[in-house]
Amino acid sequence: MPTFPDDIYTEPSNLDGRTLSNLGPLRRMAGLWQGEKGVDVKPKAQGPKTQVYGEHYDLQPIDPQTNGPQVLYGLRYHTYIHKPGLTKMYHDQVGYWLWEPATGTVMHTLAIPRGQVAMASGQVKADADRFELVATRGSLVNGIVSNAFIEHAFTTLEWRIEVAFNADGTWSYNQDTVMQIQGVAEPFHHTDRNTLTKLGEPAPNPLAMQD
Repeated sequence: MPTFPDDIYTEPSNLDGRTLSNLGPLRRMAGLWQGEKGVDVKPKAQGPKTQVYGEHYDLQPIDPQTNGPQVLYGLRYHTYIHKPGLTKMYHDQVGYWLWEPATGTVMHTLAIPRGQVAMASGQVKADADRFELVATRGSLVNGIVSNAFIEHAFTTLEWRIEVAFNADGTWSYNQDTVMQIQGVAEPFHHTDRNTLTKLGEPAPNPLAMQD
């Protein structure tokens, strides 16, 4: 367990409001991105189904956040996923990518309109070219919460995401969502992967724009 200070209320007096300068490994993700060669392997009654998808991923810096002495820098994101040639939503997801410089921790939160939320985290070096985050069902720190039907029929046991920064300026993710499906003996690995190319730079966070 981490060691926390006795004073849990006092906020730092010298907070740097320039989020883009304090994002650690997340700095290379800030901006507007697109990926057209995503691959999703999902469960169906007949067995696993592979689906190709396109993705529009927007990550914008937010003002630094404090929990007493704890300081977090982050990106608010929205990713919109569709099948090739269609505009209808295939998957929609919002949340935050957060970096805690003091502990070298990355946190990734998600909320999807199927009635599910989760948070994964991991220890990451500030200059890392690759990192992995994990969430586990039942954890009070890195957990997964689902609506009653998902919990009953597609119980999510673990969610794992690996991010890699590529030499050409793109970045890639590889996700593995482990589900226990009703009536199926072995857990199912629902996987997603894509490589994203930058379309636009991020805007400064509101506090940074005041400088």
